[in-house]
Amino acid sequence: MTVLVAYNDSPQGEAALRAGAAEALRRALPLAVFVLTPLEGPPQEDPPLPPDLAHLLDALPEGTPVATVTYREARVDPPVAILDEAERLAASLVVIGSRKRSPVGKFLLGSTTQRVLLDAHAPVLVIKAKH
Repeated sequence: MTVLVAYNDSPQGEAALRAGAAEALRRALPLAVFVLTPLEGPPQEDPPLPPDLAHLLDALPEGTPVATVTYREARVDPPVAILDEAERLAASLVVIGSRKRSPVGKFLLGSTTQRVLLDAHAPVLVIKAKH
């Protein structure tokens, strides 16, 4: 059982990471960070953390149990990748960031948040970034 955070380098990703860390502490569960930006180049055994993520992880409250950091494969769509990772980890909570979109924007472009909400087997916490 883990708290899975879908992270990208954005205000929404940062808000999701902070909320996920708070939930992991509250539930006494490990935090798994799933980076939505795929790694460039050949697969690596232990890739370095993106600088923005490393900084945010260092700033998490003391005692936050960060278990894993994994990365999305470039060929897999973000919502599918999030759902697969949540299932692989048997996540007890999935935390994702969201941004405001118009109804037409959601219709034309689809919505990662909407797909995860509808298809996840675990509860999903959707966080909006503060502006």
